[in-house]
Amino acid sequence: MMTLSTDTRHGRSVEAMSDIDVAKASFDAYQRQDADAMLRILADDYRFTSPQDDGIDRDAFMERCFPTADRFATNQVLELVSTPSGVLYLYEYELADGGRFRNVELIRVQGEQIVETQVFFGGRIS
Repeated sequence: MMTLSTDTRHGRSVEAMSDIDVAKASFDAYQRQDADAMLRILADDYRFTSPQDDGIDRDAFMERCFPTADRFATNQVLELVSTPSGVLYLYEYELADGGRFRNVELIRVQGEQIVETQVFFGGRIS
């Protein structure tokens, strides 16, 4: 849900992005492989943790993880929920070389930027 705020520089109302909007924008930038858009979304002190990456910084994420979108044949959002801890993102994906899986991410947003992502790997879906 977008909320209105006032742009003090120009005295007009503008739409502020919700945490879910920020998370969706990051998914879109990833799928389109738009590095400039992703860098605008990720905070300078961004941290990414998954079973394969332990608290890596933004530069390491952009180098290791960001360029992997071509591995996925499909990626479907199942749930996207804002909680006091962050945005929970449940998704199911199929790899281009086969296999269907489900993961959950916890995405923490501050000031319309993502400061942290924690990925929890699920199992294979039959």
